[in-house]
Amino acid sequence: MSQTATVTGRNMPLPAAATRASLEVLRAEWTKVRTVPETGWLVAATVVLTVAVSTAVTAVARCAPGSACTADTTKLSLIGVQAGQAVVAILAVLAITGEYSTGMIRTTFTAMPRRFAVLAAKAAVLTGLVLPAALISVAGCLLAGREILPGQGFTAARGFALSMAHGPTLRAAVGSVLYLVLIGLLALGISTVVRDSAAATGTVLGVLYLAPILAAFVGDPVWQRRIERYGPTSAGLTIQDTTGMAHLPISPWGGIAVLALWAAAALLAGGLVLRLRDA
Repeated sequence: MSQTATVTGRNMPLPAAATRASLEVLRAEWTKVRTVPETGWLVAATVVLTVAVSTAVTAVARCAPGSACTADTTKLSLIGVQAGQAVVAILAVLAITGEYSTGMIRTTFTAMPRRFAVLAAKAAVLTGLVLPAALISVAGCLLAGREILPGQGFTAARGFALSMAHGPTLRAAVGSVLYLVLIGLLALGISTVVRDSAAATGTVLGVLYLAPILAAFVGDPVWQRRIERYGPTSAGLTIQDTTGMAHLPISPWGGIAVLALWAAAALLAGGLVLRLRDA
């Protein structure tokens, strides 16, 4: 005899009931996020800040005639991602801590007691917000670089080309989009553990920017390479490199894998905290 569950007054097979319940959780989370005024502003700010920083940096870059320029024009064009990630992190922080600050989280868990499902729904909705913003941001950065850099001396005749037909450039573009999504998920996991908006924002920004700062000041090259290899941002951003590959501390996709492990660990920790600690 097949098992059934009652959902909204009707008997349904358990798999169908679970699917319907998951969709209801997802719909509820989407409704909450899109009705918060800050959401739209933060998504727009991600695009504007990312493209603006990349445009400003490429506008001041120079490759003088006759000089030996070694710049990675793809990485240079995508430098705005390092600024845009902060806005993505704040968006992720508010996705969970906003409910704790208002006490709405108790209502959420009363209506949807499966806490892991709630966190999964928040992660899915956050991904749905960050992904298009990241796509637009990365496309805008590369377009700005393609339009500006040739006028700064980075011409195709001198071996500089910024084209999506170039395999490493395509990999850097796709990887940068994935990088921003993973940063959002990492921030969501950390914020679920910390709960307080200010503390979570400080913790997340510290995790994102501390490793590159430490790597710059550590004198021991062995430890410097370890920090660059295993820090979430320093490892993840290697996906943008298209030149000097032999000198990277970790391969581009290996760096993204490191960031993915950080995000997965943060979400797992967040899920455990949700389950073990009262709202």
